[in-house]
Amino acid sequence: MARTFFIAGTDTDVGKTLIARGLLAAANQQGLSTAAIKPVAAGCSETPEGLRNEDALLLQQAMSLELGYEQVNPVALKPAVAPHIAAQQAGKRLMVAQLAGYCRGVLMQRADVTLIEGAGGWRVPLNSVETMAGLAKELNLPVILVVRIKLGCINHALLTAEAIANDGLPLGGWVANCLEADMPCYEENIATLKSLIRAPCLGVVPALESPTAEAVSAYLSLNSALNS
Repeated sequence: MARTFFIAGTDTDVGKTLIARGLLAAANQQGLSTAAIKPVAAGCSETPEGLRNEDALLLQQAMSLELGYEQVNPVALKPAVAPHIAAQQAGKRLMVAQLAGYCRGVLMQRADVTLIEGAGGWRVPLNSVETMAGLAKELNLPVILVVRIKLGCINHALLTAEAIANDGLPLGGWVANCLEADMPCYEENIATLKSLIRAPCLGVVPALESPTAEAVSAYLSLNSALNS
């Protein structure tokens, strides 16, 4: 049975791509076919093949299906700023309906597990009236929330989980991503999150010296989300 999840973060730079790669690797190891989409990527580099985003390239490498770059990242924007501002600077307009169409094209491939990675946090604007959350709503997807474990993460996580619920979408699970190895009260913060977020914790990923998809996958399990 094909399952699709929207990968959201409590903020920008929380490690959405890192966790998405780990989840893809974990699914691959179970013999499941996988695909991933990063519909909008700001902060792309010029290459002979066109604009390319590092995160999107990493997702492309981690999935089992062979998809062209333009399928994985249909909207590539050069400035490393908020997507709606990057689009304005490029003379483009981001729209939920258009992005949903790109995603549905990949979903027709019917991978066992498909991950759609957002940009920034849940309420990042796409234009003057639509946000990234609208894409998850349009596709009616369960959400996997990536929480970067740092000071303030409990508030950010609970507010984002509340917003997801208010938007009528299920929280399929969440992942604790520990990028700071020496954070005070690390275990207490994670325990608090586990007690307050009403969704399964799919894993706690420590700070890794070599954060490959396979290394991250060792700390993750999609089973709770797949069986929900």
